[in-house]
Amino acid sequence: MFESITKSLGSALGNLQRGRINEANIQEAIQEIKQALLEADVSYDVVDEFIKTVTQQSLGEKVLKSLKPGEQIVGIVHQELINLMGPVDHSLHMRKSGISIIMMCGLQGSGKTTTCAKLAKMLLAEGRKPMLVAADLQRPGAIEQLKTVGAQVGVPVHAEDPKGNNPVKVCQNGVAAAKKTSSVDTVILDTAGRLHVDAELMKELSQIDRKLSPDQVLLVTDAMTGQDAVRSAKAFNEALELDGAILTKLDGDTRGGAALSVKQVTGVPIKFIGVGEQLDKLELFHPDRMASRILGMGDIVSLVEKAQMQFDAEEMEKQQERMAKGKFTLDDFHKQMKQIKKLGSMGEIMKMIPGMGGMADMMAQTDGMNPDKEIGRMEAMISSMTPQERQNPNLIDRSRRNRIARGCGSEPGAVGNLVKQFNDMAGMMQKMAGMGVRDKMRAVQELSKMGMADPGGRITDKKLRSKRGPADEKKLQQIKKDKRKQARKARKKNR
Repeated sequence: MFESITKSLGSALGNLQRGRINEANIQEAIQEIKQALLEADVSYDVVDEFIKTVTQQSLGEKVLKSLKPGEQIVGIVHQELINLMGPVDHSLHMRKSGISIIMMCGLQGSGKTTTCAKLAKMLLAEGRKPMLVAADLQRPGAIEQLKTVGAQVGVPVHAEDPKGNNPVKVCQNGVAAAKKTSSVDTVILDTAGRLHVDAELMKELSQIDRKLSPDQVLLVTDAMTGQDAVRSAKAFNEALELDGAILTKLDGDTRGGAALSVKQVTGVPIKFIGVGEQLDKLELFHPDRMASRILGMGDIVSLVEKAQMQFDAEEMEKQQERMAKGKFTLDDFHKQMKQIKKLGSMGEIMKMIPGMGGMADMMAQTDGMNPDKEIGRMEAMISSMTPQERQNPNLIDRSRRNRIARGCGSEPGAVGNLVKQFNDMAGMMQKMAGMGVRDKMRAVQELSKMGMADPGGRITDKKLRSKRGPADEKKLQQIKKDKRKQARKARKKNR
């Protein structure tokens, strides 16, 4: 998500955080920021206004005379990105009694029908009782697709024969059917789309809007279409007065222009984002978190929320108890890996952790350092072990290593490394299970000595370091010491 713009903005702002700050290099960095936003397909007018605001604040005396002007400018850019995308009201303002109606609209290919089911699933989790109405009579297979995703989510679908029918009547019949039953309190209308905005589509949608007076009109738009998404959002808003937008395909190779432009161009907030094809991949849109991710600052709050939703709390508690009793096994380790995989790819997880985004990129560029592949290899090795070996890895001798390696298509040495790393980690985790905060900090320091963690946040893996050799490192350390000595001498002379 937003890899290109994140790298470009990171480069521009990184230069400001190194060396002296003056008006010239601030202007240079701001031009780089402008170029990055335009390349990300952000609306020119939006970029122009954004740059004016950032420039005005960055060149103020308060920034230039501050102790850390580079960090202040990063803060200004971060806040202006938040202002650009927010504020957002996530509420759909559901009725406490009667039927709430949500009208979904969008162009063909935006993921509208699937998003209807995703929204229904989200509402189900909130205690609502939704029903889907198949009002897209234009696209072949749209009705059957809605029936399929509705069945997967577990909500009823009102559908009629498209021949000789019209979408307005289908929507009216759907709402009437919902009013006759107590098992529905929310109706989601899946309206027709087109390959592009046209008068016929807008007339049809306007009729549905006028006849049914929906409580919410939401536009589903494809984030990968850049400025086309913004232009279509503007056209839909002029015809229907939208209440919000849902950006889909944000897990793809999107440049970010739509997310940064929709709110400013239309005045309509992005309420939700689609981050995957699965029906549970609809999330609330948070401008502050998105701004942090765009600037490479991570998004630990969203990661924790995802963990709370995806992790089996009861299973995690059992594993904690087993660790405290010294019974942590490779089976438990395997279960933990499965839990982590529910959050998504390791690369994406690392980018959500502050300070880890750069490491994720470095690992992606290094041969054999794909974290997802490494987890897959470990899972394959553990699966090739017998139940007894998983319970007691000390049973794994040379002949067993060879058998396990043949079973998973790996090398015996890799199996041996896995067992050794597990034993080191398991011993330390067992100690940490019953510790207080101070003791856990000491344990982290012990892990760092084993090369498994770094309390200072530095990269410990040799493959991820620069290509300097040990001798070069010693020279570099000596140069740094000499510079510090010279600085101390200079300070003494000036006293």
